[in-house]
Amino acid sequence: MATIDITEATFDQTITENDIVFVDFWADWCGPCRNFAPVYTAASEKHPDVVFAKVDTDANQGLAAAANITSIPTLMAFRDKVLVFSQPGALPASAFNELVDAVKGIDMAAVHAEIAKQDAAEAAPAEAAPAE
Repeated sequence: MATIDITEATFDQTITENDIVFVDFWADWCGPCRNFAPVYTAASEKHPDVVFAKVDTDANQGLAAAANITSIPTLMAFRDKVLVFSQPGALPASAFNELVDAVKGIDMAAVHAEIAKQDAAEAAPAEAAPAE
């Protein structure tokens, strides 16, 4: 599968409708972004079961701001709609392929259980507060 370009209008739909999505935040003027592009494209061909999306930060400044992008390239990985990886900087091919395999191997039942546990812990103090 080739990489796809996503925008502010298509970001949520892409994350929601696919099990695993990698997102590369980049810009034309960014040297490390240009150097990483072939690595990203090669991974997209090696892993056809994963969506490899690209966000041009110059054309999608609102999306880049919403994602708190302060340095490019920045890579994010989503699995079952959950952000499981976010890191600025380009990776060498071997490290990126290991990352893709690691994301594929995440036990999402455990991740969702941990999220539910955290949500419950955050809600508990509010429920326990005395009424005024």
